[in-house]
Amino acid sequence: MNRDLRPAALGLALSLVFLPTFAWSADEPTFTHKVDVVYGRKFGTALTLDVFTPKQDANGLGIIWVVSGGWFSSHDSINPSPPFVKPLLERGYTVFAVVHGSQPKFTIPEVITDMNRAIRFIRYNAKEYGIDPERLGIYGASAGGHLSLMQGTAGDLGKSDSRDAVDRASSRVQAVACFFPPTDFLNYGKPGENAIGRGTLKGFQAPFDFHEVDEKSHRFERITDEAKITEIGQQISPITHVSSDDPPTLIIHGDADKLVPIQQAELIVEKFKKANVEAKLISKPGAVHGWPNIDKDVLLFVDWFDEHLKKSPDSNSKP
Repeated sequence: MNRDLRPAALGLALSLVFLPTFAWSADEPTFTHKVDVVYGRKFGTALTLDVFTPKQDANGLGIIWVVSGGWFSSHDSINPSPPFVKPLLERGYTVFAVVHGSQPKFTIPEVITDMNRAIRFIRYNAKEYGIDPERLGIYGASAGGHLSLMQGTAGDLGKSDSRDAVDRASSRVQAVACFFPPTDFLNYGKPGENAIGRGTLKGFQAPFDFHEVDEKSHRFERITDEAKITEIGQQISPITHVSSDDPPTLIIHGDADKLVPIQQAELIVEKFKKANVEAKLISKPGAVHGWPNIDKDVLLFVDWFDEHLKKSPDSNSKP
């Protein structure tokens, strides 16, 4: 990354997601930590994830942690954030910390492609990790919450004709939990409010700087057509993809959040319920975009996953 861009990107990331910065206990760890597992490659760049596995009493279930804030993703964000992982390990879950292609280099549609690839990789290699491929959960905060909801609402069954066996696997998940996620970029805070790198999110233009390959020049060219930008904004909004076979979803959101208004959570939970999808919103009175001891609320995520993943897969959930 350009040296001048990195501090700005880090500032954006930290402003869009609260990540606690505690150190691991000095005691003997009760888990193994496999670092930088390559789950895919693009443009010659490796995409990686870390795997945290309980040493004892593993429950055979896998949870994906989306390491993302402001659609900025870095391996550096994994190690200083044990509260986001430890409660899951203590209940026996194997946790996959996924790092996606980061802004400002990559845009949200490209990031979504990375996340789909990560889920496919984890499912394809489930036996190696000792987990059930039909019972996967996902969680994240802010941009990580947005991407978690995209997997819950828009994950697919895979490409049956792909030469790559991993890409033939499903990218669907069976339970979602997240903090303060954007859900509708075209109705952001109020009906008709466009936040595709604008308005409240004008400080986050890079992840919305959409490009496509020009057929004549074979170069990436910026998309400037407003209709096409709006169409992409709709497609990257989880609310667009809500359907009756979506997995149970829990959202925790501060009611004083100015960056991602709680209205975003309310909109999608309402749509989930209309589609007969189990969905729950927990409002944090007076809380803004992140709050002290937010890691303690991860326990609510663990309870949610216990409730929805430890039972046999439901015929109505996405396989």
